[in-house]
This record gives sequence, structure tokens and C-alpha cells, in this order.
Amino acid sequence: MQSILVYIAAALAEIAGCFAFWAWLRMDKSMLWLIPGTGSLLLFAWLLTLVDAAAAGRAYAAYGGVYISSALLWLWLVEGVRPDRWDTAGVALSLVGAGIILFGPHRA
Repeated sequence: MQSILVYIAAALAEIAGCFAFWAWLRMDKSMLWLIPGTGSLLLFAWLLTLVDAAAAGRAYAAYGGVYISSALLWLWLVEGVRPDRWDTAGVALSLVGAGIILFGPHRA
């Protein structure tokens, strides 16, 4: 359960950090947006180190499903674009895959 909470926090930090760069480069926002954006990306990287996984690659792979879900939630809540049925299907598939990676009986 703690890993899932860390993944959610990491996803929010990553999306917020990336959005700051998007806002600067694509929405003509001030370069000052990069200050909190960079801090948010540093927070994201640190949070992923807190996941209980034996290998970094497995932690990152499982994180992918949570990231996809969070990105579509961001799309809806922040950008005002409602995800469609294809988005929803993709999220479901990615979460199943993340669950298999995170909770599967790995040998090492």
C-alpha cells in the first residue's frame, strides 16, 4: 500500500514538473516556471527511490501504469479535456500490467 501512495505522489510531482516546462515552452509562460518545475522533478526522482522494490527497473516499470492514470486525470482536471473510452481502456490495461509487475512473485 505504501508503494502505491509513493507512486501517486511521484506521478503528481513528475506531471507538475513536466507541465512547468510545457507552460514555459508551449504556453509562453515566464521562465520562472522552471524553478518549481525543476524542484518538482527532483522530488519525483527522490520519491521513486522510496518504493519497496529489489531493482530500480522494476520499480520504474510498475510506476508506468500509475503515471498513465495520473496523466489522464491531469488532462481532465487541469486541462479540461475529458478522457474518452480509448483513454480509459488504455489506463485499465496499464494498471493491470503495473499490478502484475509490482505484485507478481519475482525470483529476484
